[in-house]
Amino acid sequence: MAFQYPTSLRLAACERMLDGERPEELAEELGFDRSVISKAEGGKPLSPELARAYAARFPQLNALVEDGFIERWAEHVRKNGGGSFPKFFVDWVDEEKVATALFYWAPVLVPGILQIESYARPLMIASPGPDGDESPEARLAGRMERQQILSRPRPPLVTAVMAEAVLHRCVGGPEVMHEQLTHLAETGQQPNVMIQVIPAEVGVHAGLEGAASIAEPDGGPATVYLESLTAGQTTKDPEIVARVRQITGMLRCEALPRGASLELIMRVAKEQWT
Repeated sequence: MAFQYPTSLRLAACERMLDGERPEELAEELGFDRSVISKAEGGKPLSPELARAYAARFPQLNALVEDGFIERWAEHVRKNGGGSFPKFFVDWVDEEKVATALFYWAPVLVPGILQIESYARPLMIASPGPDGDESPEARLAGRMERQQILSRPRPPLVTAVMAEAVLHRCVGGPEVMHEQLTHLAETGQQPNVMIQVIPAEVGVHAGLEGAASIAEPDGGPATVYLESLTAGQTTKDPEIVARVRQITGMLRCEALPRGASLELIMRVAKEQWT
């Protein structure tokens, strides 16, 4: 059962109005924008920070803090797209965190898990968040947060296969592209990271229909994430997982070996983006 919006917050709004306090006055007192207060009292997902501010301002809400409401509501917000990720992507992020092996097929852009901040930022600005309320900076922070799995004590084995076109697509300008490709080449030398490139002369291959990712946990079923123009799909459906595995295996056969791929990445960085 979904966590319901707390009636006590509506009561707090009523108390505020009975006291003659306007929304803008409460917003100034709590240190939030008026639109944030209006959305919260109108039933929009409440951030943990705003919940704590309301609990401090309205003592009758303190019980919500004491019984773990803040933590439960934070999880509800995250699962319903009120955090750094759109709600359709939250399940995939959870799978990434526990996976022991990850595979990314990237025909258009550098996989998010390998993007530098200056490369990711213009992508966030160019594409509005699917849930409407996330700012580009919030989504950027979420993307950078995902990369923490690469530096944990026991990081997953990460394999990324990219089309060569990814290396030539200008995102953020020449300086950003040079930095991004250098980052790929350096990251690709880590023992747990395998980066391969399908050269441009391989014009037709099995991955032309779109990007896909696979998360392999330790002892559980694999999960697949399929990108689309609107909302991605996260699934454990055995047939879909098997089909994606088949396609990604074919893509790896078309790709250059690891060493040749890293050489190509640095050659493009030097010749095109310097």
